[in-house]
Amino acid sequence: MGLRVVLERFPAGSPRGSWPAEEYAAERLREGVPAEVVMDLASDAFLVVVRQRDPDRRS
Repeated sequence: MGLRVVLERFPAGSPRGSWPAEEYAAERLREGVPAEVVMDLASDAFLVVVRQRDPDRRS
């Protein structure tokens, strides 16, 4: 499993829900950055993340 780098955080309690995070991730995708949205239950936030290859893992 690769590491994840958080690009941005959006509060889950926002009136627009996950939309701001989805829009941010879509902008990154248009730039060629493979961003995705995940929910962090511990912090009650939507995170826009990019998976990084684990340097210790050999494929």
